[in-house]
Amino acid sequence: MLYQGVLTKMQTEFSNPINYYLNLNNDLIQVHQLLQKTVTIEFVGYECLNCGNDEITFRQGFCKSCFFEQPQTADWIMHPELSKAHLGIEDRDLEFEKKVQLQPHIVYLANSSNVKVGVTRKTQVPTRWIDQGAQEALEILEVPNRYLAGVAEVALKKFVSDKTNWREMLKGNTNFEDLKTWRHQLSSQLPNEVQPYFLGTKEPLILKFPVQKYPEKPQSLNLSKTPHYKGTLVGVKGQYLIFDDDTVLNIRSNEGLVIKLNVGA
Repeated sequence: MLYQGVLTKMQTEFSNPINYYLNLNNDLIQVHQLLQKTVTIEFVGYECLNCGNDEITFRQGFCKSCFFEQPQTADWIMHPELSKAHLGIEDRDLEFEKKVQLQPHIVYLANSSNVKVGVTRKTQVPTRWIDQGAQEALEILEVPNRYLAGVAEVALKKFVSDKTNWREMLKGNTNFEDLKTWRHQLSSQLPNEVQPYFLGTKEPLILKFPVQKYPEKPQSLNLSKTPHYKGTLVGVKGQYLIFDDDTVLNIRSNEGLVIKLNVGA
């Protein structure tokens, strides 16, 4: 079966294990049905996820001009503490920023490659945890806007990481720390302004991924540098496709690339 289209983040569905879907030119491919099949991927070109131009992708699937102009890629996306919509201050597009920032956000702990703290919109639970390849996650705060979530994250990342080691995550070497114990230990480190939003009774959510074989030494595939690849798919975790030769393809880092996807037996 041959498909062609621009790569975008895989859609996910919480189940046991997680279901993944790849959308190529409106063909919705159930990725878990490709396990143990031979997959050939060919790089065709670029298509900016915002303007549609065939310029080289700069970051997050956007061409360079769109990346520095569009509100979806502003600094407050990666650094929630920079959010200013609650003050009525515009960064790039105040209406967009109000829509995204002025809604409930969750601060959470997750077992991914290690214990980490993170922030996501409440509507993105558990999607955010799936995308990070977390095998367990626990909500610790629900705040009314993105700024407060960022304030809490900045305070907590002095004591726990805010990053995932993607190689260790893909190896399946997660050390299962007791997230409820971490929650208790970190509760006293929360700034006063977010203390009223503490969630002290939530239970962790366990996530299982469709992985038949974890890579021992994950090697990241960059399609713009390696325009033709062929391998047997053996797993999906986070936003990575895992192949039998330890090659892994991060769909997020290849967003905006137009590919041909050929699925064999």
